[in-house]
Amino acid sequence: MSHSTIRLTAAQALVRFLAAQYTERDGVRHRLIAGTWGIFGHGNVAGLGQALMEAGEDVMPYHQGRNEQAMVHAAVGYARQRGRLSTQAVTTSIGPGATNLVTGAALATVNRLPVLLLPGDYFASHSADPLLQQLEHPVEADVSVNDTLRPVSRWFDRITRPEALIPSALNAMRVLTDPAETGAVTLALPQDVQAEAFDWPEEFFAERVWRVRRPAPDPAELADAVRAVRAARRPLVVAGGGVHHSGAEDALKAFADATGIPVASTQAGKGSLRHDHPADLGGIGHTGTAVSDDLARAADLVIGVGTRYTDFTTASGTLFQNPEVRFVNLNVTAFDAHKLAATTLVCDARTGLTALTEALAGHRVDAAYEAAYRAGKERWERVVEAAFGAGDDSVVPTQSQVLGALDTVVGDDDVVINAAGSLPGDLHKLWRARSPRQYHLEYGYSCMGYEIPAAIGVQQAAPDTPVWALVGDGTYLMMPTEIVTAVQEGLPVNVVLVQNHGYASIGGLSESVGAERYGTAYRYRAADGSFTGAPLPVDLAANAASLGMEVLRAKTVGELRAALAAARASDRPTCVHVETDVERAAPAAPPAEAWWDVPVAEVAAREPAVRARARYEREAAARRRHL
Repeated sequence: MSHSTIRLTAAQALVRFLAAQYTERDGVRHRLIAGTWGIFGHGNVAGLGQALMEAGEDVMPYHQGRNEQAMVHAAVGYARQRGRLSTQAVTTSIGPGATNLVTGAALATVNRLPVLLLPGDYFASHSADPLLQQLEHPVEADVSVNDTLRPVSRWFDRITRPEALIPSALNAMRVLTDPAETGAVTLALPQDVQAEAFDWPEEFFAERVWRVRRPAPDPAELADAVRAVRAARRPLVVAGGGVHHSGAEDALKAFADATGIPVASTQAGKGSLRHDHPADLGGIGHTGTAVSDDLARAADLVIGVGTRYTDFTTASGTLFQNPEVRFVNLNVTAFDAHKLAATTLVCDARTGLTALTEALAGHRVDAAYEAAYRAGKERWERVVEAAFGAGDDSVVPTQSQVLGALDTVVGDDDVVINAAGSLPGDLHKLWRARSPRQYHLEYGYSCMGYEIPAAIGVQQAAPDTPVWALVGDGTYLMMPTEIVTAVQEGLPVNVVLVQNHGYASIGGLSESVGAERYGTAYRYRAADGSFTGAPLPVDLAANAASLGMEVLRAKTVGELRAALAAARASDRPTCVHVETDVERAAPAAPPAEAWWDVPVAEVAAREPAVRARARYEREAAARRRHL
């Protein structure tokens, strides 16, 4: 083995190392760190900034961002589109640039998506102390603002000497590529260490392939799962994001085809089966379909595949009501597999589903059960058609009609991105997912502002695919900054901007819990001080245009459909602006089919809160623990 060395700064060595890292799954190789997002300040400009410039675009592509949180969202969108086999890095200065990473890091880790964060840090030598933007702690000199990233990172290290980068960088790659451990990884880089030189062993820069394993099920666990499935009369699969992360969609289809067991999906798992597959029942839980939730209440076996069982999925512990219900959880992460006192199958989703299908050869659910859920699926399809309301093209659209218009325009491989507001619930109930990557909902962290930067990341990962960012006015105002990046990079993302003058989702929730829509409307103050005056005269379409987008304004359903078609055909970033009719009751998305626990004031003077508390106590009485 060679013992030769090469003299580089720590930042130059890190860039060279990252450029040589690859993943491999099923014999296909992918570059692990496909590029680096960055905003430069004194904490990284002379270190990583200089190193990226010296390396050049062929070695490490550089992407210029406008907001540090948004850069993480873009990298996460890229990683999700690439099936977690490839991601991007994000570098910032110290201070506010670093702390702006925290929300994006939390989103990545909650959703189990890999992203590499490289914030600058204070001088390791303390030769300049304190320096600009440094947090001084009176009793802990080694604390910096980057410590805020510790609880939201799956691996964290502060590199206080150049040679310390070697083991830490290798551990960072290990975590990024581990299907059970992945999430945000943070290497905090003191600005003096970034620029410090070291004689690096050349082996550090050799191409390194990180195999993304597909662990097989334990034979005893598989036998237990098979017995549970064979004994069940009303089984139901809950497909989570792990189906997509594993690329297990075909394996799930084979399982459903062979057994006749129906499949409901979480927000992250929707699209695991194509919407028109006979066993696909759509979303489950608080924002699920009637057929999914009805089956869930009566199911005697729930087979969770790659799901975390969040409160939206379980309807806050009220959904699975059969006294005899049991759970089989197939998950690559033991932590999730053990939830709900389940029979565990700790393995890769594709490998596990294939093994289950083979072990269950000849087994199929009762024909009457199959006929019943298929009839329920047909009834729900009529609900979808009514909500999409393809009637009068001259009317101002409701929000569900916006989705109906988009449904007529998208192709099978288009990607539709959303994260927060009232749209996730409507999409989960109504959207007809045509392909595994089409339905891109970030609902683990439900972060307002995710959609536009994530669309940029997805567009980078899939250059020839039409990408749609669906945003309400509240989400748009949180983070429109990366529109400038899309324009700069010539990325033809489409933003569907729905103007409804406020936080519509929280307004509805506020009303249901007795808070009377307080503080949720974007309106002038009235004489009594409340926000009940006229709508604010903001023009978000003009704002998007000022940032460089082509803007198409649509006032009616017909104009909207035409504008969406034009946006899809455009080769530049395009915004379709539409103001929805919030007064017209129909057509609209159907109400929630299951409960969600948002505690209501136990004591209140106002009657709406008193009534809401009474409703809350009735609903909460159905909550149960599965032990």
